[in-house]
Amino acid sequence: MTSDTPRPEFDYVVVGGGTAGAVVAARLSEDPDVSVCVVEAGPSDAGDDNILRLDRWMALLESGYDWDYPVEPQANGNSFLRHARAKVLGGCSSHNSCIAFWAPAEDLDEWAAMGCAGWRAADCFPLYRRLENNDAPGDHHGRSGPVTLRTVPPKDPCGRALLEACAAAGIPTTPFNTGTTVVRGAHWFQINARPDGTRSSASVSYLHPVLGKRPNLEVRTGIQARRLLFADDGRCTGVEYLEPDTIHTGVVGARREVIVSCGAIDSPKLLMLSGIGPAGHLRDVGIDVRVDAPGVGSHLQDHPEGVIMWEAKQPMVTSSTQWWEIGVFAGTEPGLDRPDLMFHYGSVPFDMNTYRRGYPTSDNAFCLTPNVTRARSTGTVRLRTRDFRDKPKVDPRYFTHEHDIRVMTYGLRLAREIVAQAPMTDWAGAELAPGPGATSDNELFAYIRETHNTVYHPAGTVRMGADSAPDAPLDARLRVKGVRGLRVADASVMPFLTAVNPCITTMMIGEKCAELIREG
Repeated sequence: MTSDTPRPEFDYVVVGGGTAGAVVAARLSEDPDVSVCVVEAGPSDAGDDNILRLDRWMALLESGYDWDYPVEPQANGNSFLRHARAKVLGGCSSHNSCIAFWAPAEDLDEWAAMGCAGWRAADCFPLYRRLENNDAPGDHHGRSGPVTLRTVPPKDPCGRALLEACAAAGIPTTPFNTGTTVVRGAHWFQINARPDGTRSSASVSYLHPVLGKRPNLEVRTGIQARRLLFADDGRCTGVEYLEPDTIHTGVVGARREVIVSCGAIDSPKLLMLSGIGPAGHLRDVGIDVRVDAPGVGSHLQDHPEGVIMWEAKQPMVTSSTQWWEIGVFAGTEPGLDRPDLMFHYGSVPFDMNTYRRGYPTSDNAFCLTPNVTRARSTGTVRLRTRDFRDKPKVDPRYFTHEHDIRVMTYGLRLAREIVAQAPMTDWAGAELAPGPGATSDNELFAYIRETHNTVYHPAGTVRMGADSAPDAPLDARLRVKGVRGLRVADASVMPFLTAVNPCITTMMIGEKCAELIREG
C-alpha cells in the first residue's frame, strides 16, 4: 500500500547511511544550496554506547544491529560462517573493529590501470589526508580531518612480547600508514577511535557534528529500501521504501542523483531488485530486466580468516582499545610488492568457530588470525526471491582457489614459528586450536575448512571499470552504466579488495564520490 502523503524531493538521496554513505551525505550537504536525504534501514547510533564504545564491538555480532547473513553451503569452507553486516547509522564503521589503513599505493595504481581513471594513489592519497586527523608522524598525514586516527598505545604486555617474537622470527617492528607498503613487518595498529574509547566511525565523524544543524540535510533511520525508481527516460528518480511501521510504503525523490551506499551485499541486492543485474537471474526470480549487468553481485571478494589459539600462562589484559591491537604482515613467496598474508593479534579467546567442532577453549587465551589479503577465490551475491525482505544468497566460494589454501596453511605454520620464539616463552601455554597434532598440509586445511571465519570485508560486487568493460557495472565516476542519475559508493565498487582492512578506504570512496558529483 502506498502512502497518500506528498512525495518529498531532494537534490540527492543517499540510500544507506554507512561507512561511505555518511561521508557522501555530509560532504554534499556542505553546500547550503543543495538538499540531501539519507535513507538508513537501521537505527541511529547517537547516544548508543552499545555502538559508540569500541571495546564492545564483538558483542554486536549476531545482535539486533546485524543483518547477520548466513553463507550458502561451502564446498571448501565453513558453512556455519555468517557475514556480519551493520544495521545502524555509520554502517560497518559502527559495527566492526576500527583498524585504520591507507590502501597500498600499489592497489590504487592497479585500480587505475584496470580502467579506473582518477583512482591512482596520487589521486586518492589527498583524500585520506582530507578525512583524517592522525597522530602519526609524517608530512603526508592530515591533521584537521573529521576522522580521528591514532596509534594503539602499547599497554598489552603479551602484545609487546609478540612484537619482540616477530622480530626474532625475522619480521621487523615497522609502523603502518607511513606511505610505504609494509610487505613484511608488525606493529600496533592505527585505529579510528578517540582517546576516550569512542569510535571515530563515519557517522560519529561526519554526521553527528551536523545533525539538526543543517536544514538541507535530512537523515531518516528505520527505513528499508525496497527498490529504486526510474523515469521513462531511464533516469533514477528516487527510492521506494518500507515505512518504520513495516506496513506502508513511502517514496523519496531525487531531482539530481541517487547514491546507493548499502554495502557489498545489499547494494547489489537493491540494484537487482530494481532490475539491474544478470538478466537470466532476474528473470528466474520474476523481476523485469532494466539493465542486463552481469557484474552486479559477481566478483565477491573477502579476506578469509583462520585462527590459531593458545592458552596464556599469565593473566591477559582486562581492558583494551578493541581487543585486536597488533597487525603482522608477511609475503609467502619472494618478490611481492604487497603482502599476501596478514595476522591480527587478539588478546582474547576466539572460539566462535572452533568450539562447535570440539576444540578446547579458555577464558584466558590469545590468538593469531591469519588471513589471505589477496584472495583469489571469488563468489556471488544473488537474490533468494523478488521480496526485498528476504536475505540474499551470499556464496563467497571460500578456498576454491588453491592459492588461498596455500597462503592460509603457510600462515598457521608462521604463527607457530612466531609464538615459539623466546620472547613468548612466559606467555604461550598449550595450543588450543588446531592443537600441536595438526602438522601436515591436509590436517591444517581440514581444520581451516571447518573453522575459518571472515574478517568481514566483502567487496567488489558492483565493480567500477572502463566504459567498455562488460563485467564492470560502474564507470570510473561510480555511475551505473545503462541508466542516468544513479551512482554507487561503498566497498562494492572496488575493482578488487585492498590488501588491508578497507574501512578507511571505504570512507575515502565516499569522499571521492562527493568530489565527483560536485565536479558534475
